[in-house]
Amino acid sequence: MTERCGWATGPDDLLRQYHDREWGVPVHDDRRHFEFLVLEGAQAGLSWSTILHRRENYRRVFAGFDPATVARFTPARIRSLLHDAGIIRNRRKIESTVENARAFLRVQKEYGRFDAYVWPFVGDAPRRRRPQGGHEVPATSPESVALSKDLRRRGFGFVGPTIVYAYLQAAGLVNDHEARCFRSRDLGGRR
Repeated sequence: MTERCGWATGPDDLLRQYHDREWGVPVHDDRRHFEFLVLEGAQAGLSWSTILHRRENYRRVFAGFDPATVARFTPARIRSLLHDAGIIRNRRKIESTVENARAFLRVQKEYGRFDAYVWPFVGDAPRRRRPQGGHEVPATSPESVALSKDLRRRGFGFVGPTIVYAYLQAAGLVNDHEARCFRSRDLGGRR
């Protein structure tokens, strides 16, 4: 039997596939960075499973997570999204996604790529913790606090330290797979 992190051992096959194939895999593609920022912001106050089961709808309504397209969304387009049952219909989260796309583009302009901006926050290599169980996984880290502060300064919303820490985990900047999990060994990282 394959050992996984405790949160990925339940009956939700989509959650298990996400754990096995994506969570903690280092991301270097800007569109994927934007996707994880959007999805983690949407998840605030909800379960990850809730967002994961709506992910395809998010891809559909947010132009495949193309920040240049999302940045051009009009107030009318935002209002129409409030009626789309396939996503979380929270006005602040939807408006934040559009504002975040604009801020994302500004970061790309300054750094060439968002990837070049974000990786130095973890020393340009994944941080590895190897917790024994979920109870040892922190909700924030010094890196997530610093990145959150800088993102907010740059005009991003829904990027508090806890949301940013979840993003760091999802995008593989932090490897928090439990020590017993097969992905912990696969993905590595530095302590």
